[in-house]
Amino acid sequence: MKQRIIRNIQKIAGKYSPDIVFSDWVHCAAIAIQNSCYPDGSALKEKREREYQAIAQKYDREDMLMFGDMLGMLAIELENNPRDVLGEIYMELEAGSKQTGQFFTPYHISKLAAAVAAWEDISPEKPIELYEPSVGGGGMLIAMAMRLKGSGLNYQNCIKVTAQDLDYRSVHMAYVQFSLLGLDAAVAQGDTLADPYRKGYPDERVWKTPRRMGVIL
Repeated sequence: MKQRIIRNIQKIAGKYSPDIVFSDWVHCAAIAIQNSCYPDGSALKEKREREYQAIAQKYDREDMLMFGDMLGMLAIELENNPRDVLGEIYMELEAGSKQTGQFFTPYHISKLAAAVAAWEDISPEKPIELYEPSVGGGGMLIAMAMRLKGSGLNYQNCIKVTAQDLDYRSVHMAYVQFSLLGLDAAVAQGDTLADPYRKGYPDERVWKTPRRMGVIL
């Protein structure tokens, strides 16, 4: 499925670079998921819907239908082999560069970091909170969730995630993958050092997964 997504992005690319197509796709996917959690008439929902429509106007109807198909492919890929799929796609598209300074941690490194992490007893009654100040595609947190799953624990009930990144594309990537994996998470856009996520953070810069909002998709 991952290679099909990459081929589709390359197929759509022409007027826009694969990097821009990828960014627009994950942005639309994030909006589609997030807006399903808000009631009609919500000011934030309407704002993000306008953002979605602005992106959609850049593409043909067939391309937008392909965006939807690609989200389904991503869900299947995460179901079959949970990992930082979007980070892999981003790097295989050669979207990362020295100019942008974005290089996503290979997932096997994230798995190693998760394997050596220590914790006390975890249960749905005693969930742990995980913080990621530079989330990227969310690989580190996905690896931790999969470690818990491998230990026989339901990570969806045992961890609460707070993540942040300066780059909106990374926020959207992490948010989409956390949502599809059913993580209880909030992903905020901002400089963690200068403007760390806190209570009262602007709503338009915070993306809460359906599980965090108590919504079943």
